[in-house]
Amino acid sequence: MAEPRRFRFAEEGGGRREALTLRVPEVPDRRYGLYVWPCAAVLAQFVWSRRGALPGRRVLELGAGVSLPGIVAAKCGAEVLLSDSEELPQCLENCRRSCLMNALPHVPVLGITWGRMSPQLLSLPPVDVILGSDVFFDPKDFEDILTTVYFLLEKNPQAQFWTTYQVRSADWSIEALLYKWKLKNTPVPLHSFGADKEHLAGSSLPGRHTIEMMIISLARSDGPGDWKCSCQAF
Repeated sequence: MAEPRRFRFAEEGGGRREALTLRVPEVPDRRYGLYVWPCAAVLAQFVWSRRGALPGRRVLELGAGVSLPGIVAAKCGAEVLLSDSEELPQCLENCRRSCLMNALPHVPVLGITWGRMSPQLLSLPPVDVILGSDVFFDPKDFEDILTTVYFLLEKNPQAQFWTTYQVRSADWSIEALLYKWKLKNTPVPLHSFGADKEHLAGSSLPGRHTIEMMIISLARSDGPGDWKCSCQAF
C-alpha cells in the first residue's frame, strides 16, 4: 500500500511568503518508480524556483513514478503531462494517485517507454519543458532516454530538458551520447536555486547524496524566437 510523503516548498520575497504543500504516494519497498529518490526533491526545488515562468507552459515529465516534479509544475500553473513506461502499469497508477492526492484529477498520464516510437509519443502536443528525475540511473537505458529526448527536442526546438541525476560512478558518462545526438548540456549549480542542503521542502531528502542538475537542449544556436526560462540564474 502506498504511503504519502509530505513536501512543503516555501520562499519569502517582496514582503510576502509563498508556500506550496503537497503529498505524493510512496511504496516502502523502494521499487524504482514507486519511491521518492533524492533527485526528485532537487528537481522539484528547481521547478519551484522557476514557478514564475511556468503558467501556461506545457511540461512533460518522463519516468514520472511518484511525479513530484511534475506535480509541483502543475501546482505552479503549468499544463502538465505525466508519463512512465507503458510496461509498468503500477508506475502509471502511482502517477494517477499522486494527481488525485493533490487535487489534480485532470492531469493526463501517458505510457511512454524510452527509446520506443509509440503512438503516445508520436501524438504528443507541443511541449516547452521536459522533466526527468534520476532517469540516468542505469547505463543500459542512457541511449534510449536520449533518443526520446532528442525526438522531443527536434519536434520542439525551443524546449529544454531539465534533469537531475545522482553521482553513482565516475565511469558513467553521457558526454559521447550527447555529441552523437547533437545535444548540449548546461550544468546548473544547486546553490543557484537553494538546493545545496541536506534537506529540502521539509523532507529528509536529498540527505548526503551527491546530486547534479543540468539542462539539455539542441546543440545548434538558439534562434531569436526560442523560449528561455526567464528566471535562469547561471
